[in-house]
Amino acid sequence: MSQDQKKEVKPKKKQTKKKKKQNKSPRLHVDGIFMGYRRGLTTQKTGTSLIKIVGVSTRKESEWYLGKKVAFVYNASRHHNGSNVRTIWGKITSSHGNSGIVRAKFKRNLPAIAMGKKVRVMLYPSNI
Repeated sequence: MSQDQKKEVKPKKKQTKKKKKQNKSPRLHVDGIFMGYRRGLTTQKTGTSLIKIVGVSTRKESEWYLGKKVAFVYNASRHHNGSNVRTIWGKITSSHGNSGIVRAKFKRNLPAIAMGKKVRVMLYPSNI
């Protein structure tokens, strides 16, 4: 037997990249941080929450978010309707200062333990 017959070269298979399935729906919210309540020197008004929206740094940029819905999503200790995830809904009412912070009013006031936690600023209702 010759060497050519001993070495049978198998062609290499091409590696094909698998495309990821995009079953996810597009994200309809922007992250924000609950910074605290609207306040004066000696009093705080717990009915109005201050929210810093990620990526917004001027008053002009924050005006686009006026009227948008806000959701604070948290986990409760007890299950209700098959889940322990709860949501407190609110709405952005106005700008606060010149650094892009906005004021929001929630249906139930946010608890103080939520300060520094994330909220979801929804991109609806649209003003366009």
